[in-house]
Amino acid sequence: MRLLTANTGSYPRVGDSPEQQRLRRAYSSWERKEISDEEFKRVQDETTKEVLEEQITAGLDIVTDGQIRWYDQISHFCGKFEGCKIDGLLRFFDTNFYFRQPVIIGRVIWRGPVVRDEFIFAKGVSSRQVKPVVTGPYTLAKLSINKHYKDFNSLLIDFAEAISNEIEELAKAGAQIIQLDEPAILKNEGDFEIFERAIEEVSGKKRNAKLALYTYFGDASGLYSRFQDLPVDIVGLDFTYSKNLADVIEEFGSKKELGLGLIDARNTRMEKEDEVLPILMRVLEYVEAHQAYLNPSCGMEYLPRDVAFAKLKNMVKIAEKAREGLK
Repeated sequence: MRLLTANTGSYPRVGDSPEQQRLRRAYSSWERKEISDEEFKRVQDETTKEVLEEQITAGLDIVTDGQIRWYDQISHFCGKFEGCKIDGLLRFFDTNFYFRQPVIIGRVIWRGPVVRDEFIFAKGVSSRQVKPVVTGPYTLAKLSINKHYKDFNSLLIDFAEAISNEIEELAKAGAQIIQLDEPAILKNEGDFEIFERAIEEVSGKKRNAKLALYTYFGDASGLYSRFQDLPVDIVGLDFTYSKNLADVIEEFGSKKELGLGLIDARNTRMEKEDEVLPILMRVLEYVEAHQAYLNPSCGMEYLPRDVAFAKLKNMVKIAEKAREGLK
């Protein structure tokens, strides 16, 4: 068994120091048209390099670009699809963050890569493997207002086609692992059959990349065994909402690689080794795949930047202890 450490998605864009707040200042200036698109992009590039370096310094094996260029996980994709109009703000699940809700006014059509160039840039400046993240078709469809399609399934089919094109572009660009975020399915277990068809569509375009299905902000224990049957290579789980998830994994095992979200990315409290390590070691015993990942429960944008960095360093130390036990 090989245990790797990874980020789950986002990373805090802004820190306490004036230098770490330049992205916020640049965004305000860009909105007021005081700086050009090129100047704003340069600040985004610099901030992306900065958060990549923090993750590498923390000791992670697999990093992300921190989603520095994203306003939110929904409009970042829908805002670039034909047929979508971006409307007002809505709370993102039970967090204190908001997303710009899409309104579907025509057929959803993929017009070109959304995050491919972001991934290529991050890959080019990182000394560690970079994992791109894509919001899944079910979550995009569920959090949109449908004013065009006759039913939800028809909308989901077109979102799945759009996201499958995005996955293919990332695979062609050299992504080894592509993370697909689908938190909404945990709130709508009755939709699993149409969700499964959407995942099958997306999975068909992954080429040689591993497709990692990540869920969070809900209890995954009820769907865990069904996730095992999906055409994905990795299943990422948020343990902070699923208190009996270790029991479920013990019962069903895992033929797939697992992303173990045992580090709470929404709580500033630092995890203790004697709290995380026993659960980690217990779960790994039932993973049949040759590899697993220790990662935060969700993206880390909900934490202060210094806390996010400290949590990642602490996570790496816990993983090192686990590796000793695995030997």
